[in-house]
Amino acid sequence: MTVQQDASPEHRPAAIIGGGSIGVSFAVSLLSSGRSVQLQDPDAARLKQVPAETRARLETLRDAGLTTADPDAALERLSLFTDLEKAAEGVSLVIECAPEKLALKQQIFRTLGEYAPDDAVLASASSALLASEIAADLPHRDRCLILHPVNPPHVIPVLEVAPAEFTSAAATDSAMRQMAAAGFQPVLIGKEANGLVFNRLQGAILREAYCLVRDGVATPEAIDEVVRDALGMRWSVSGPFETVDLNTRGGIASHAEKMGPAYLKMGRERGQDDPWTPEMVKTVETARRRQLPMEEWESRVRWRENALMRLAAFRRRDAGADG
Repeated sequence: MTVQQDASPEHRPAAIIGGGSIGVSFAVSLLSSGRSVQLQDPDAARLKQVPAETRARLETLRDAGLTTADPDAALERLSLFTDLEKAAEGVSLVIECAPEKLALKQQIFRTLGEYAPDDAVLASASSALLASEIAADLPHRDRCLILHPVNPPHVIPVLEVAPAEFTSAAATDSAMRQMAAAGFQPVLIGKEANGLVFNRLQGAILREAYCLVRDGVATPEAIDEVVRDALGMRWSVSGPFETVDLNTRGGIASHAEKMGPAYLKMGRERGQDDPWTPEMVKTVETARRRQLPMEEWESRVRWRENALMRLAAFRRRDAGADG
């Protein structure tokens, strides 16, 4: 192992392992924040394409007003390597973006343990594997966790931070700080679960969507329209819990009382028997009231309506511009 570095983590380079679309997207975000990036890919031909792709994304972000970073200056902080060992030198964070193959990721993490600094956070961007599967047998497993992005991460900065039971609090805290400093919105996941939060929610919608098509209830086009122009509109302003909390006078407890039986019936049609128990509802209600006291409920409802009107007006203007 290499020795711990003196500079604060946010001021040391970050390593990206894998030069595919996710790796390049991560690099764009880190470079935009002023961070130096050491990107590795074993394919030299692939590495030759990375600078042009990185520049194109940086220019697109700048043109959209989402970054003030100068592409030329940002690219000067990008170093490319075919050797994993060299890419890991002197970094405080490694984000592995290799293909979803467990044996490959395990080998990469073994090598990182030998060559990355002793205080570097070792993260995988895996969407299908957990840190406990990748790093359970490694002596440096306390520094390993998952940083699962929403594709593309340089446009949608929400990032699931998923430590294993063996991941140290120091490594988790460092990952949260470093990603926030790079402009991400890190969301800490409290317990490992296959698919974490994003893919479990997305998977639930996709499973139901496929069933609705299979059963002749709706076409794929109709389902996309409902999600894009109705559910998606609302959820882009308020998440599922806040949405139903604001939909029903009396808040989420009132919604659960009124609608819980109907949703239970829908679930049972699919073989899922998960009633919204009083304990479950109380947990969510307590969190919602902590975030939004009932005396502020009316003003938040008006805020949501105004936000949705602004979004609807933007989409209408954007549609007109495309035409």
